Amino acid sequence: MRHLSNCCVLAVILSIAAAAYTPSHPSLATFHQQSRTRSVFSRLRDGLIRSVWSIPSCTGEGGASNDVKSESTRPSTLLARYGGDVVLRFTINSPEEAAALTEAVHVLFLDVWEFNADWVDIRLAKDVVRLDPSSAGATDTFVNRGFGCPTCQLKSLFDVDMVDRSHAHTPLMHDLAQAIFESYPSLAFEDPSPPAQDEHRPFSPVLQASPNTDQTNIFFRNYQPLSVIIPWMRLLRSLFPTHVRMINVGVSYEGRDIPALRVGVHPTNADKPSSPRKTILITGGSHAREWISTSTVNYVAYSFITAYGKSKEMTRLLEEFDWVFVPTMNPDGYIYTWENDRLWRKNRQQTSLRFCKGVDLDHSYSFKWDHDSNVANNPCSESFAGERPFQGVEARRFANWALNETAKNNVSIVAFVDLHSYSQQILYPYSYTCSTAPPALENLEELGLGLAKAIRTNNGEKYRVTAACEGTVESDNQEKKKFWPRIESGGGSALDWFYHELNVKYSYQIKLRDTGSYGFLLPSKNIVPTGLEAFNAIKYMGQFLLGNKGIEVEKESREGSTAVATEKHEVEIEDEEADIELRRRWRR
Repeated sequence: MRHLSNCCVLAVILSIAAAAYTPSHPSLATFHQQSRTRSVFSRLRDGLIRSVWSIPSCTGEGGASNDVKSESTRPSTLLARYGGDVVLRFTINSPEEAAALTEAVHVLFLDVWEFNADWVDIRLAKDVVRLDPSSAGATDTFVNRGFGCPTCQLKSLFDVDMVDRSHAHTPLMHDLAQAIFESYPSLAFEDPSPPAQDEHRPFSPVLQASPNTDQTNIFFRNYQPLSVIIPWMRLLRSLFPTHVRMINVGVSYEGRDIPALRVGVHPTNADKPSSPRKTILITGGSHAREWISTSTVNYVAYSFITAYGKSKEMTRLLEEFDWVFVPTMNPDGYIYTWENDRLWRKNRQQTSLRFCKGVDLDHSYSFKWDHDSNVANNPCSESFAGERPFQGVEARRFANWALNETAKNNVSIVAFVDLHSYSQQILYPYSYTCSTAPPALENLEELGLGLAKAIRTNNGEKYRVTAACEGTVESDNQEKKKFWPRIESGGGSALDWFYHELNVKYSYQIKLRDTGSYGFLLPSKNIVPTGLEAFNAIKYMGQFLLGNKGIEVEKESREGSTAVATEKHEVEIEDEEADIELRRRWRR
C-alpha cells in the first residue's frame, strides 16, 4: 500500500470524496427551506437599526437592482439568506469613533468580521446603508448618522460629535451572495447525478485535475467538507504508518470526534531513559466560517508527512518533535457552514436563549475569561463567551486532552499555533490586555519576526507581528499609550490559556490571508499559496526550537540557483527594520 503511485492514491482519495461529498451537502430543497427567511433575531436587529437611523424599508423597484445581473448564476438559496447583505470597512481615527462603533456592535450584536488598530470590517444589511433618495446629495444613511455627519450631533446610540470624513467607510463586498457561492466547490450546487456522457466516471469531472495541474495538489484545489477530510486523514494514516497516527482530541457538543493527525518518528534507545516527548500543536477551524484555516492545517500536515525521508531537514524535525495537526476544532459548526449558513462562526451548543445558539470557542477558555463585556455575556452575540469559563464543550475537552497529555502521557508541549483568518498577522500573548507584558516577550517577538520573515522571503507576502491585544486598542501618543475602547473582548482565548496555564513558551495565533478583499470567503485558488506560507512559517519554528534560529541550514537547503538566492535577498531588503531587530536579538 505504501508504494502506490501518487495517481492511484489520489484516485482513491477522490473516489472517497465523491462517495462522501454529495450526502454531506444539504439537499437544495432542505437548504432552501432553511434559508428562505432571515433568522428572527436578524430581522429584529435590522428593524432596530432602521428605526434608530430612520432608514426607510427597502421595497419596490430599487431594492434588488444590484442583484439582477448575478441572479442567474447562483442558487436562490444564497440570495434568500445573503442577498441583502454587504461588508463595510470603517476606519477609526479617534477614541470617540472607536467608542461609538463599539457601542453599536455591543447593542446591536453586529457581525464583526475583523478588526485591528486602524479599521473594523462589519457585515450589515444593505437597507441599513442604502442611499436615501429623499435627501439631496445624500450619502450612505448608516454612515451619515454614525460617522460622516458634518453638522449635527447624533442623538441616538452614537451621541458623539463627528467631523466630516468621507473616507470613514469602504465597501469591501457589494455582492456577498456571489462571493459565498464562489467559495463552495463547483460541485456543491450542481445536479449530483453525472451527465450522460460521463456515466462511467467514478466521481464528478469538476474534481478532475487538468493535465497541467500538479497531481499532488488535487485535494487542495477546493475547500473540502468534513465528510471528505476524515477519510483523507485515515488514508494518510494507512499510507504512512511509520510516522502518522490518527487520534481524537475531544468530542463536540453534537457528539462528533475532533480528529487530529499526530506526526512524528520515535527513535528507540533502551539504554537511555525516555524524556518527555516535545510536541507542537497546530490547530484550525475554531471559528467555523474560517475555511482557509482548516485547509491550511491539512496542507501543512500533508507537507510534513510526505517530506519524511526525502528531506534531511524535515526528517530531523519529525524525529525531534511530535506534530499534532487539528484541522477543525469546531466540527459541528464547520458542518453547519456547509449545510446551512456559510458565515456561521460559533459552535452549535444550545444556550439559555433557544433562538440564539452557539458559544465562541476562542473566548471560552478559563484564563481571564471575560463575562463582564456587553457582548461576551449575551447568547445572541457572535462573540458569546458562555455563562461560565469553559462552557464551550469543544474548548473544555481540548484543554482536558492537552492537560492529560502533559500530566500522564509523557508529553511536553513546546509550541502552540492557532490558525485563523483573516488580516495576515502573527499575534503573540497576551490577548486579554496590553497592560501586562508576557514574561518571555523578547523570545515571542524574536520568533514571531522569524515566522514573518520565513513567509516574506519565500513569496513576498507581509504578515504583521504584534501582541494579540493590539488588534483592539490604539495609542495616540507613542510615549504614553492610551487604550481605546475594545471592539471585542480578548479574554478567554486559547492563545492566552496555552501560554499562561499550560506554560507553552511559544504560543501564537496566526491570521492568514487576506487583508479584506475576500475576508472569510477567500477563493480556493489561494489554498495552496496560503498553505505554503504557513508551511514555511511552521518549518522555521521547528528549526528555531532546534537552536538553528534560521541561521544554520541543511546543506540541501543551500543548494539552488544563484537567481533564486538573489531574488530572496531582494525580498529581505524590503523589511530591513525587522532584519536589524532580529539580528540584534540573536547577538544577545
